[in-house]
Amino acid sequence: MPTLDLQLEFPIEDEVLYLNHAAVAPWPKRTVEAVSQFAQENMQRGATDYPHWLEVETALRKKLAKLINAPSQKNIALQKNTSEGLSVIAYGLNWQPGDIIVISDQEFPSNRIVWESLQSLGLKVVEVPLNGPDPEQAIIEALTPSVKLLSISSVQYGTGLALDLEKLGAACRQRDILYCIDAIQSIGALPFNVQTNQADFVVADGHKWMLGPEGVALFYINDRMLNQLKLHQFGWHMVKLRGNYDVKEWEPASDAKRYECGSPNMLGTYALNSSLELLLEVGVNQVQEQLLSNIQYLEELLSQRDDLELLTDTQRPLRSGIITFKHKQIASTELFEHLKKAGIVCAYRGGGIRFSPHFYTPKERLKRAVDLIPQFA
Repeated sequence: MPTLDLQLEFPIEDEVLYLNHAAVAPWPKRTVEAVSQFAQENMQRGATDYPHWLEVETALRKKLAKLINAPSQKNIALQKNTSEGLSVIAYGLNWQPGDIIVISDQEFPSNRIVWESLQSLGLKVVEVPLNGPDPEQAIIEALTPSVKLLSISSVQYGTGLALDLEKLGAACRQRDILYCIDAIQSIGALPFNVQTNQADFVVADGHKWMLGPEGVALFYINDRMLNQLKLHQFGWHMVKLRGNYDVKEWEPASDAKRYECGSPNMLGTYALNSSLELLLEVGVNQVQEQLLSNIQYLEELLSQRDDLELLTDTQRPLRSGIITFKHKQIASTELFEHLKKAGIVCAYRGGGIRFSPHFYTPKERLKRAVDLIPQFA
């Protein structure tokens, strides 16, 4: 790992055992400083430096493109959140009655509700169970000729199940099915490559593993679909001649900015740009290595306890930054309240307790968290 003082970047209070990056992550110190500086300049100079603000916005697009190995920043739009990005896709596609959308039975509501909202148009949503021995094959078997789109989370939020995105992408290409990935639980934690997984669309908010704020999200669209979605949001920001206010004739931008209708979240842009600077400085592969080392350590600690049961499938070769477990003698909802009072920031998800550290989380804090789980003789 490059020379980087992680304790300086993440000065989280010692009594706070933060294991909830799959929900909302703490900001790095450099991100706090970038936001503070932006606010100070705004107070003292207003929008005098707006051209520089746009340079930061461009830098963020480039970082997001690099993070997912997109062909170009032209394939990147900035949205408010994952739900908005999914909605742009859902209501931009040309559907026909009888079209089928395939999702899994473990999706976070963002990647379920939007597709269910289309059922009034005569579409059908099929939920594929993922609790079998080969979840990828179960999904592929559901890709019948009537399926128009597969929308799947790269990592399931409840159990941390990580899917083989390349295998699913190849299956979609063979069947001419559109492929959408909700990557909010992997980008910033695990390597992600849109060129090898062949995704048509990728959406991911920045406030989890990317260590950024709420209110800024990645929206990726590949070249073949770039100009294919119907537009439902319009404004000064999404036009080709943006900034030319004297011309009344207009047409949408030729790149992904056509899906950004109005003024950007510039404060969030500054924040996420700084957080991604840190992740890219460390290196995505190194982030993954450190994170999975933490997950393996947690798995070892939890497995040593006879009163705990792992809900995450630890036998699969693909792993994520999530590990979920339950207590054999204490209801998960009750245990969650106990852990919260003990200073452990985690979540009740997937029927159990979800721990989600990041690459920088000290192993000593992982040990303390497990030790705080009640034991019975």
